Amino acid sequence: MRLRTLTAPAGALALSLSLSLSLVSGCANGDSTGSSSGTVTYWLWDANQLPAYQACAKGFEKANPGLKVKITQLGWNDYWTKLTAGFIAGTQPDVFTDHIQKFGQFADLKVLEPLDDLGIDESDYQPGLAANWLGQDGHRYGAPKDWDTVALFYNQKMTKAAGLTAEQLNGLAWNPEDGGTFEKAIAHLTVDNHGRRGDEPGFDKNDVKVYGLATNGGGDADGQTQWSPFTGSAGWNYTDKARWGTDYQYDSKTFQSVLKWYFGLAEKGYMAPFTDYNIQSNQSNAQVASGKAATSFDGAWMISTYTGFKGRDVATALTPTGPTGKRATMMNGLADSVTKGAHNKAGAKKWVAYLASDACQKVVGNYGIVFPATPAGTQAAVAAYEKKGLDVSAFTEPVADKKASRTFSYPITDYAADVYALMHPAMEDVYGNGAPVSDLDEVNDQINFILDQ
Repeated sequence: MRLRTLTAPAGALALSLSLSLSLVSGCANGDSTGSSSGTVTYWLWDANQLPAYQACAKGFEKANPGLKVKITQLGWNDYWTKLTAGFIAGTQPDVFTDHIQKFGQFADLKVLEPLDDLGIDESDYQPGLAANWLGQDGHRYGAPKDWDTVALFYNQKMTKAAGLTAEQLNGLAWNPEDGGTFEKAIAHLTVDNHGRRGDEPGFDKNDVKVYGLATNGGGDADGQTQWSPFTGSAGWNYTDKARWGTDYQYDSKTFQSVLKWYFGLAEKGYMAPFTDYNIQSNQSNAQVASGKAATSFDGAWMISTYTGFKGRDVATALTPTGPTGKRATMMNGLADSVTKGAHNKAGAKKWVAYLASDACQKVVGNYGIVFPATPAGTQAAVAAYEKKGLDVSAFTEPVADKKASRTFSYPITDYAADVYALMHPAMEDVYGNGAPVSDLDEVNDQINFILDQ
């Protein structure tokens, strides 16, 4: 699984890392020039992608005699814990898969090596991906790796029984007043233990057998696979600027009206309640797999997981159109970064340049696991999915059709760990305890106070 949310006390982690690095500055700087021979160490967290990058490593080693790549794959939690410890102890890898949520913190702490000399051309990648990895100082700290969007996964047996066609599911619309055709569909897909649907007389919201929509939790600060398709299609933005904003906008009336409606789906019994969500064992994909939910919003990195469910014929649909007249999805992208203390810096940069090239990205695409950052890599992935009999247009169409769809980035700001630390409990309180969305006004003030420091 390729998780996109933090699961650790991020604020404490950021403070610990900052203090520790200030005590050991200069102790783990590595070789400033490196060597074009020897071993390059590379870390990633996604086990599904490991074979693809092992294949890339073979191609790289063939093209660069004398250089070897040693790949280490770690689970999401262990990955960031060990990487943080490595920065402090000088045991960090030469290259690692970077997440935009971590990028700002790492760049600010100066543990990343600038990659300006790689000559990354933004036009060689899907729009926006390369620009996201420019620091506030103007230097590049990541080479585009891949991208993902969000779509609606659905159990075809359940939608068929409900009389909903693929065409209807791809044409849903919503609004925060009555939920539109999206809410009507989710209500109709909900069934209580007496066989009554959510839109039928006598429906018991306290005795639900199948929820129309699975839950992925409160969404923390980004709501990527929860509420972001709705806030995005309502025209809301996380911050005052696309990148490196200084004012979050969780106090927006638009944002709060969307959240009130979205979490209201659970109050009506149409969406699984907060108590059904467990990040370790009962995420939305597990709810669909068990037959507890008919649909789920999830990311492209989960395609192979959903399509691998035994006895579940799962397909995907576009996110619903919102009040702006467009549908919306977050378009996130990972990158490969070189550590400031890389032991083989020259070799590391060669490896990152190779990872960002069509030579590697087409190889990765051929595995049909993720969408690589270059257009050629994306085309290879689409073809690979087609060979598997999978239609992935719900993920690719929003990127290609800007007239009908809006794509937006994961929020890129300073103090991302602190933003998470404040928003995580606040969103759980709204979803799980029925706290008013207006409580987010105070949280927003706290966040912006931190950003002003």
